[in-house]
Amino acid sequence: MRSLTPRIVLELLAQEGLVREAYRDSQGIWTWSVGITGASGHRVYPRYKDNPQPVSRCLEVYIWLLRERYLPPVLDAFASHDPAEHELAAALSFHWNTGAIRRASWVARFLRGEREAARSAFLRWNRPPAIVARRRREAALLFEGAWSNNGTAPVYSVAKPSYRPIRPVWQDLSETVADLIEPGRPDESMQVRRPAARA
Repeated sequence: MRSLTPRIVLELLAQEGLVREAYRDSQGIWTWSVGITGASGHRVYPRYKDNPQPVSRCLEVYIWLLRERYLPPVLDAFASHDPAEHELAAALSFHWNTGAIRRASWVARFLRGEREAARSAFLRWNRPPAIVARRRREAALLFEGAWSNNGTAPVYSVAKPSYRPIRPVWQDLSETVADLIEPGRPDESMQVRRPAARA
């Protein structure tokens, strides 16, 4: 698997959540959509401050960045290994969060088949402490094929004047994502495979 699928896009989306207007993250950095900052090359501030965008626009930019800026280095890191869909999803989620796919020691160990050593190295990317649960979900996906999303993602409001995300509402974004990944698809041709509903 060397391209995005709706399931891959939804998995990362469920980890990150979506905010329709610019907000300040835990470090005070202006952020928008699915964890996008100006460091991505897409200008966030002041473009989206007090300027909420439709969910479809948020997802369109997120998918574009995922495909153009994050997928190539992940595929380069995997080299000749053709990742399964769940492996690509986990690696993309890791790289989107850390930007470290090229220097993470777990990759070489994974490619050599050293699964326990790779898993241990993967789980050491555990700072700040709030990331630990996400890293465990990514590890379960990478090493066991255990998907955690069901087509839904948290969509946050923004509190003002603090500009912090609040009150997430879980929304089913599977159809919107599928339409953006494969425009013009017949309605019945792209069904997101859903695991058991989130508790």
